[in-house]
Amino acid sequence: MSTIEFLASGIATALTGWNFAYVVIGAFVGTWIGMLPGLGPSTGIALLLPLTYGLDPTGGMIMLCGIYFGSMYGGSISSILLNTPGDVSSVITMLDGNPMAKRGRGGAALFCSAIASFVGGTIGLIALTFLAEPIARFALRFGPAEYFALMLFALVATATILKGEAVKGLIAIMLGLMVATVGIDLQSGAPRFTMGSPNLFDGVSLVAVIVGLFGIAEVFTNTGELMARRWGKVQIAGRLWMDKNEWWRCRFSFFRGSVIGFLVGIVPGAGGAVATLLSYAAEKRASKHPEEFGKGAIEGVAGPEAANNASVGGALIPLFTLGLPGSSATAILLGALMVFGIQPGPQLFVENPDLVWGIIGSLYVANVILVILNIPFIGIFVKMLKMPGAPLNAIILMLTLTGAYSLNNNIFDVQIALAFGMLGYLLRKASIPSAPLLLAVALGGTLEQSVRQALSLSGGNISGLAPSLIAAAFLGLSILLVLLGTLKPVIGLAHRIKPSLRTSIGPGKV
Repeated sequence: MSTIEFLASGIATALTGWNFAYVVIGAFVGTWIGMLPGLGPSTGIALLLPLTYGLDPTGGMIMLCGIYFGSMYGGSISSILLNTPGDVSSVITMLDGNPMAKRGRGGAALFCSAIASFVGGTIGLIALTFLAEPIARFALRFGPAEYFALMLFALVATATILKGEAVKGLIAIMLGLMVATVGIDLQSGAPRFTMGSPNLFDGVSLVAVIVGLFGIAEVFTNTGELMARRWGKVQIAGRLWMDKNEWWRCRFSFFRGSVIGFLVGIVPGAGGAVATLLSYAAEKRASKHPEEFGKGAIEGVAGPEAANNASVGGALIPLFTLGLPGSSATAILLGALMVFGIQPGPQLFVENPDLVWGIIGSLYVANVILVILNIPFIGIFVKMLKMPGAPLNAIILMLTLTGAYSLNNNIFDVQIALAFGMLGYLLRKASIPSAPLLLAVALGGTLEQSVRQALSLSGGNISGLAPSLIAAAFLGLSILLVLLGTLKPVIGLAHRIKPSLRTSIGPGKV
């Protein structure tokens, strides 16, 4: 059978009997899980995995993959409307999606997110279908040094492209990396910065950091504005759909983000967070209006959301062909496959073609179902913005504290969330962006392990961090971005000082 025939067979499997019901249930539940602050794809799959134990392997995996895809859609909803990302991958969408909502264009932002997710998901799945084998061979070239260089570039790019000074972004990165070092050192087994608390042996809860930095900090900010009588209901302006100008501005963003998301997704350990970062950087550099980014640029929603969903197709390639999970969500899917007695790897497509093509076919079906489900609900979602400030604050606080507590059922995580809520509020007052800090916390552990492994392989020689052209290229770009970001303010200051010197000293003296 050809690839097209296998795909047609997989789609037919997904549309048959209970399998179709599993696709719909997974897509719907996944969307709502994605909306809850702090509960991303991996958490949703882990929580609902026990429900699939009584199903056949194909049906169980179809439901779990539907949850995976649906939560990638749903994460943008709370980011755009409540300024509280559903998971790390939705942080970048929040940067321009929430300002659009505050301008009355929340409906357009949600519509753009749904279309971008559909386009990105479709392109990612098509690429998964036809490019799995050759791209998997290329991914094998990535060793610890390449992972380190890629993640370092993603963090530096975040710090230097977001609104505000690059120096402040780099400060946020350093704070995040410091938080990421808390816990048991995997090499020596020694506790680091735990202050003797067993609750910190596993590190600081990422969910608590997410809901604290954004959700609770948003409540503190809104409360301050309410007390100062500067905050009321968010006004809804214009149609809920995108207008012609918005369509025109993001016509290429959907496809750029999809390509970036898929290529990043196949790199084990990168995931949707890195994909959205690189897509946002690409959109800002390609835009004719870069000054609008961070203030409500439609391209800042379209590109990252397309990248986020396209990364799903990319992340499934190393899982199916090599048995290597490309993200935390696919790591749980790997465990689910093994529970069902399926060993992913090079022989999966030969020994279990019905299963693997049924999963791929179900993702095509889920992608269509999700865009049909999400677009009609845009009006309902946007009505949340019409609430007065106090009730909306209460809802955000309830969701964030529930999200912080629910993962481990531990009140300590709630206390951590409140602490990071205060930190997020202070960062906002100092105009230091919170997104780089969160992403540094999320990637810090993997980044540290990658650099340690790279140095161990080279016997401690610093050249081990750039053993290949790929690693050297990403490290060079990171250094270039740091230099450009830090020297630009200095050059601007010099230009401002020079005219004043001319005035005070006299012409021809400077």
